[in-house]
Amino acid sequence: MALDRNRYFMIGVILFLLGLQFRMVDSFVLNETSTRALHRIAKQAKVADANGAATNTFMQVAPAPKKTFKHPPWLGFVLLTVGGVMSLHALVLPKS
Repeated sequence: MALDRNRYFMIGVILFLLGLQFRMVDSFVLNETSTRALHRIAKQAKVADANGAATNTFMQVAPAPKKTFKHPPWLGFVLLTVGGVMSLHALVLPKS
Protein backbone atom coordinates (compact mmCIF):
# COMPACT_ATOMS: atom_id res chain seq x y z
CA MET A 1 0.00 0.00 0.00
CA ALA A 2 1.57 3.24 -1.12
CA LEU A 3 0.99 6.33 0.98
CA ASP A 4 -0.45 8.84 -1.44
CA ARG A 5 -1.74 12.33 -0.74
CA ASN A 6 -5.20 11.31 0.48
CA ARG A 7 -3.95 8.70 2.95
CA TYR A 8 -1.30 11.06 4.31
CA PHE A 9 -3.95 13.72 4.86
CA MET A 10 -6.36 11.28 6.54
CA ILE A 11 -3.68 9.94 8.91
CA GLY A 12 -2.77 13.53 9.80
CA VAL A 13 -6.39 14.47 10.53
CA ILE A 14 -6.91 11.37 12.69
CA LEU A 15 -3.74 12.08 14.69
CA PHE A 16 -4.76 15.72 15.08
CA LEU A 17 -8.21 14.75 16.40
CA LEU A 18 -6.67 12.21 18.78
CA GLY A 19 -4.38 14.97 20.04
CA LEU A 20 -7.39 17.21 20.69
CA GLN A 21 -9.07 14.39 22.60
CA PHE A 22 -5.98 13.76 24.74
CA ARG A 23 -5.68 17.50 25.49
CA MET A 24 -9.32 17.76 26.64
CA VAL A 25 -9.49 14.57 28.74
CA ASP A 26 -7.38 13.98 31.87
CA SER A 27 -7.93 10.25 32.22
CA PHE A 28 -9.92 7.35 30.79
CA VAL A 29 -11.86 4.79 32.85
CA LEU A 30 -12.00 1.38 31.19
CA ASN A 31 -15.11 -0.74 31.48
CA GLU A 32 -15.18 -4.14 33.19
CA THR A 33 -14.52 -6.16 30.03
CA SER A 34 -11.51 -4.07 29.02
CA THR A 35 -10.08 -4.16 32.54
CA ARG A 36 -10.33 -7.95 32.69
CA ALA A 37 -8.74 -8.29 29.22
CA LEU A 38 -5.90 -5.97 30.25
CA HIS A 39 -5.38 -8.05 33.41
CA ARG A 40 -5.23 -11.29 31.37
CA ILE A 41 -2.67 -9.78 28.98
CA ALA A 42 -0.55 -8.52 31.87
CA LYS A 43 -0.78 -11.93 33.56
CA GLN A 44 0.38 -13.67 30.39
CA ALA A 45 3.29 -11.25 30.06
CA LYS A 46 4.42 -12.23 33.57
CA VAL A 47 4.47 -8.66 34.86
CA ALA A 48 5.94 -8.53 38.36
CA ASP A 49 3.32 -7.35 40.84
CA ALA A 50 3.85 -6.81 44.56
CA ASN A 51 0.26 -7.90 45.31
CA GLY A 52 0.00 -10.71 42.77
CA ALA A 53 -2.19 -13.08 44.79
CA ALA A 54 -4.41 -10.29 46.08
CA THR A 55 -4.82 -8.84 42.58
CA ASN A 56 -5.72 -12.22 41.08
CA THR A 57 -8.28 -12.89 43.81
CA PHE A 58 -9.80 -9.44 43.37
CA MET A 59 -10.05 -9.84 39.59
CA GLN A 60 -11.84 -13.19 39.96
CA VAL A 61 -14.48 -12.22 42.55
CA ALA A 62 -14.97 -8.48 42.21
CA PRO A 63 -18.28 -7.43 40.63
CA ALA A 64 -17.02 -4.60 38.40
CA PRO A 65 -13.31 -3.75 38.40
CA LYS A 66 -12.44 -0.59 36.52
CA LYS A 67 -8.97 0.58 35.55
CA THR A 68 -8.18 4.26 35.18
CA PHE A 69 -5.70 5.16 32.45
CA LYS A 70 -3.95 8.50 32.96
CA HIS A 71 -1.90 9.51 29.93
CA PRO A 72 1.20 11.74 30.09
CA PRO A 73 0.39 15.45 29.63
CA TRP A 74 2.74 15.84 26.65
CA LEU A 75 0.99 13.18 24.56
CA GLY A 76 -1.74 15.55 23.35
CA PHE A 77 0.78 18.14 22.18
CA VAL A 78 2.81 15.52 20.31
CA LEU A 79 -0.23 14.13 18.51
CA LEU A 80 -1.45 17.63 17.62
CA THR A 81 1.95 18.55 16.20
CA VAL A 82 2.49 15.35 14.23
CA GLY A 83 -1.07 15.41 12.88
CA GLY A 84 -0.82 19.05 11.83
CA VAL A 85 2.53 18.57 10.11
CA MET A 86 1.32 15.45 8.27
CA SER A 87 -1.86 17.19 7.10
CA LEU A 88 0.04 20.25 5.88
CA HIS A 89 2.63 18.03 4.22
CA ALA A 90 -0.14 16.18 2.38
CA LEU A 91 -1.29 19.47 0.86
CA VAL A 92 2.08 20.04 -0.85
CA LEU A 93 2.42 16.49 -2.18
CA PRO A 94 1.72 16.09 -5.90
CA LYS A 95 -1.70 14.79 -6.86
CA SER A 96 -1.72 11.19 -8.03
